[in-house]
Amino acid sequence: MSTMKACVIEGPRSAAVREVPIPEPGPGEVLIRVERAGICGTDVHIYKGEYVSPYPIIPGHEFSGTIAGLGGGVDGFAIGDRVTAEPNIHCGRCAYCLSQRGNHCVSWQAVGVTRDGAMAEYVTVPARNVFRLPDGMSFAEGAFIEPLACVVHAMNRLQPAPGARTLLFGAGAMGQQLIQALVHAGVSDLAVVDIAEDKLAMAAEWGATRTFLSGQYDEAELLEDLPRGFDIVVDATGIPQVIEQALKYLGPAGKYLQFGVTARTATIQLSPFDLFQRDWTLIGSMATNNTFQQALQWAKAKRIRLEPLVTSVIGLDDLPHLFEHGARPDDLKVQIQIG
Repeated sequence: MSTMKACVIEGPRSAAVREVPIPEPGPGEVLIRVERAGICGTDVHIYKGEYVSPYPIIPGHEFSGTIAGLGGGVDGFAIGDRVTAEPNIHCGRCAYCLSQRGNHCVSWQAVGVTRDGAMAEYVTVPARNVFRLPDGMSFAEGAFIEPLACVVHAMNRLQPAPGARTLLFGAGAMGQQLIQALVHAGVSDLAVVDIAEDKLAMAAEWGATRTFLSGQYDEAELLEDLPRGFDIVVDATGIPQVIEQALKYLGPAGKYLQFGVTARTATIQLSPFDLFQRDWTLIGSMATNNTFQQALQWAKAKRIRLEPLVTSVIGLDDLPHLFEHGARPDDLKVQIQIG
């Protein structure tokens, strides 16, 4: 039996690169030889035992590569096609799938989350989830389409009004995409808070109007001429203490978007009177929801710039060390070069 190299998370805080069998594409599936795979905060939660994943599992749900094999009944693709793939697998028949809520499918699965993923030399994916990369799109950009599709879903959920005054916490790779999307959506003031000056500088390049180093500003300075708070507040950190702080800046009839992923057991304190009296809308945004095509169109048109967000490229053998010790504080997106 042919084997491949893969990073296997064997249990909480236990990851190793192993030789494992190359998966066989089943009926309706394709086998993809992985070129690039992105490392996501969700992968870190899986490594730490803070997510829904079973063990052992090969993580990796942001990826691109070339088709290396076709399962029975697959047409429309050929060996060698350059592709990316939607990792979320929906049944298409339940009440949620049939009402445009496929990300809550009762039979939901996800490549790299509930089944083996792309931090390996090969991965199998349902053919209906596979998308060709446009001509000229790099594998690095292709591996960024899944996170960008999450941003598209978030924007569909948020529906920012033109001119909305907005505050965003977290200028990492996801925050930088959200900043670009919010600017294109027509928000006016866009204040961004982060712990790193270089990330704030990039946020300003994309259109943030004010930037603040975490812990080095006061409330009056952040609110400026908005004593009652912002129209929109977004968390892209997933840190409970930041989330509690962020909600304090939400103004009357404001919209709050929880984009950052927390540990499953995380909790915050929220005043139900504030929720009632201030007329708030609290919005979650889980994964993607039939938003891959829109993300590809955004990336192809360079509306959202992705390649500048890839700040480190590592090899598969380096991955267990990164999981154990974390990325560098100044990194945005770390990708794995596999092919």
